[in-house]
Amino acid sequence: MKRRVVITGLGIVSPLGIGIEENWKALLEGKNGIGSITRFDTTNFSTKIAGEIKNFDPNTFIDPKDIKKMDLFIQYAMAASTLALQNAGLPVDQVLGDTAGVYIGSGIGGFTAIENNHSALVQGGPRRISPFFIPACIVNLAAGFVSIRFGAKGPNSAPATACSAGSHAIGDSYRIIALGEADIMIAGGTEGCITPLGVGGFCAMKALSTRNNEPQKASRPFDANRDGFVMGEGSGIVILEDLSRALDRHARIYAEIVGYGMSADAFHITAPSEDADGAVRVMRACLKNAGVAPEMVDYINAHGTSTLYNDKLETMAIKKVFGEHAYKLNVSSSKSMTGHCLGAAGGIEAVISALTIMHQIITPTINLENPDPECDLNYTPHTPVKRAVNYVLSNSFGFGGTNAALLFKKFEP
Repeated sequence: MKRRVVITGLGIVSPLGIGIEENWKALLEGKNGIGSITRFDTTNFSTKIAGEIKNFDPNTFIDPKDIKKMDLFIQYAMAASTLALQNAGLPVDQVLGDTAGVYIGSGIGGFTAIENNHSALVQGGPRRISPFFIPACIVNLAAGFVSIRFGAKGPNSAPATACSAGSHAIGDSYRIIALGEADIMIAGGTEGCITPLGVGGFCAMKALSTRNNEPQKASRPFDANRDGFVMGEGSGIVILEDLSRALDRHARIYAEIVGYGMSADAFHITAPSEDADGAVRVMRACLKNAGVAPEMVDYINAHGTSTLYNDKLETMAIKKVFGEHAYKLNVSSSKSMTGHCLGAAGGIEAVISALTIMHQIITPTINLENPDPECDLNYTPHTPVKRAVNYVLSNSFGFGGTNAALLFKKFEP
């Protein structure tokens, strides 16, 4: 029999702040974490804005001697995992053991380490390459460092499935616990690639907003005047536990995870198919996995990237899956405030989904000033909405046509 899996801890580092209190307050107030890029000279870049993490001190979360071994995406994962374990009331200075695992995804990994070490190679030859270069940049070292830090000796993996990575990590972890292969999983996503190469690559694709004079209005999902996504960064981590374990230790339960779907567009390396087929199938797979009818869903935390095709086609997919109920749902995109945090997005949005259920408040989509006629659902514009929320669906769609959907439920014993 499949075991029930609940969320008992939340950790988040995002352009809106560090920790759930700061992030939740910002989301409810419709604040925006996007501004001019400060990390490098953007003179020759068409896009000069991003959602950078502010006031992040790795010394708060990481032994100073280890910081130089970690790229930013690892540092963010360490911080969010520490916050999540503390929030769950679990020890951060004891070995979690072999019934605890770590599953943290990233779309890109350590771009800063790659760029810096390539410069060192060009300028000074191979002897200038850091001995920490490889472990600082490869995607699975976020999960690796977290497992070492907390003595989590169970399942350990790291999906690199672009913007679906965080959701795939959480969904796979849900299955691992449901099948009895672990009792607790530290799961989510992380990203830290606001670098010249990272921003320049997306600029070359013409994927990014160039609303450089109005950075806080640049991420505008479902708005007719959207002109591309805004890069963000950070990490979102959830603590998943077997229900009986959580009850035995009298843990606070934010929500239950009850469904997980995966699909592939099998269409194009960056664009979704014109009939939204992959998005339709992943949502249907998720609902089928949960045994939940479409009309039972109250809120969708949309992928909502602020790109022309995603927003239009995600809207189409929601209408195909939910029919008339699509117009009774609340939908919103937290990317309007955080920007698109790439491999971290699914983890960050899982944290937001769990908080939505806990507080029974739906966070808004900001900057929705001129709705696209093809985007005609209730996107919860401008202000939060208080309503009964029993089921939340969270979508993540990635380059290569890789899709994930998670379904969260209000916990009932």
